Amino acid sequence: MGTALELPTIEVSGGRRDVGRQHGEAARSQIRDSIGYYRESFKRITGLEWAEIRRGAPRWVTPIDSYLPGISDEIRGIAEGASVDFAEVLALNARGELSTHNPFAAEAEEGCSSYALLPEAAGDRHVYCGQNWDWRCETVGTVVLLRIVQPGKPTIIMQTEAGQVGRHGANSAGIALNANGLGTRWGKGIGVPQPIIRRKILESVEMQTALRAVFESQQTLCTNLLITHKDGFAIDLETTPDRHGWMYPTDGLLVHTNHFIAFMPEQIAATYRPFSVNSLWRLPRLTDGLRAAKATGDSAAVRAAIGTALRDHFGHPNSVCKHGDATSQGTDLNQTIASSIVDLTTGEYWLAPGSPCESEYRRLPWNLYDGAASRPREAAIAGRA
Repeated sequence: MGTALELPTIEVSGGRRDVGRQHGEAARSQIRDSIGYYRESFKRITGLEWAEIRRGAPRWVTPIDSYLPGISDEIRGIAEGASVDFAEVLALNARGELSTHNPFAAEAEEGCSSYALLPEAAGDRHVYCGQNWDWRCETVGTVVLLRIVQPGKPTIIMQTEAGQVGRHGANSAGIALNANGLGTRWGKGIGVPQPIIRRKILESVEMQTALRAVFESQQTLCTNLLITHKDGFAIDLETTPDRHGWMYPTDGLLVHTNHFIAFMPEQIAATYRPFSVNSLWRLPRLTDGLRAAKATGDSAAVRAAIGTALRDHFGHPNSVCKHGDATSQGTDLNQTIASSIVDLTTGEYWLAPGSPCESEYRRLPWNLYDGAASRPREAAIAGRA
C-alpha cells in the first residue's frame, strides 16, 4: 500500500508575465522546495555553489528569448509570484543542463518510458499517448499540473516541476509531447534548455511548427521527444546537439525509453553504452504490454490495459514502474513521479501521481478541447492506494 499523493492543479491565463506571476503565486511553496533540493543536488553534480549558479544563469536569457521571444518575461513573472530571485528560476529551467555534468552519475539523467498508440493499436480506435515520468524521488512533491490559456495560442495542459515553463503535456490543437533523457551530451556554450524547447512545441498549432521547434533549437543535451497528433500521427525524435534521428509507429504503436534506437550519433558510436541499462528491458516490456490495448473496443478497458502496461514490475525496482533503487551509483535516487494516459481523441487527460502501482489514474478537471475559462484556478487531484 502506498501513501496518498496530491498534485496541485493550477490554471493560469493572460500574457507571459501574467501567466508567470499566477504560476509563481500558486506554486510558491513547491518552487521554494525545488530550489532547496536543486541547490544541493547541483552542487553534488557540478561542484558549483548556488551563488555561482545564480551569477551564471542570466547567460541563458539571450538564447532563450531569441528562440522563444518573451519567455524570459514568464520566468520573471514566476520569480515575482514566488518571491524568489529571477536567476534561481532560470536555474530551475536549466536543471537538465545542470544535472548531467558528473560522469559517474549513472542515474542522473531523466529516465522515462513514453508511448503513442494510433487507432490501429487501440480497440476503441482512439489516439493515446503518455508516459511514466521517472525522476528524482525528492522531486515528487514539486510536481504541478498546469492549464495555460494564452491569447492567440493553443491552450496547454502540462505536468511539470514547479517553476519550469515546459515539460510533458498536450494542447487544444491536439498535439502532445512526451520526452525521455538519452544520457549523453556534447558541444560547448550555452544552449536552449529543454523546458523552453518543450514549451515551444506545446504552443504549436500544427505539426509543421511543432517539428520546426525541434529542428531550429540549439541544445547541448541529447533528448528523446515523442510528438503525437490527434489525427493519428506520431513521430519519435532522438535529438542531439548536432543531427537528429527519427522513427515512426509500427502497427500503430510507438514506444521509447532511454537509449538510442533510430540511429547512433558518430560522436559516441565507438564507446556508446546506455546510461540506464534497464532501458533495454523497459522498451520491450512496455511495447508488449501495450499490445493488449487492441483487444477491446471499450475506452475504459483500453485505459486499463495501458495502465497495466505502465505498472509493469519486471526488473523491479528498475522497472517500467520505477521505484528508488538504493544500490544505484547515481547522485540521487529515481522513481516514477507521475504516470499519464492522454486520450487525444476525446481530450481526456488521466494522471496517476507517483508510482502508478500505488495510485489510481484520475481524470483531470480540464478537457484539452474545452474552451471554457471559468474554472477554479487551483484544486487538487488525489491519488489513493
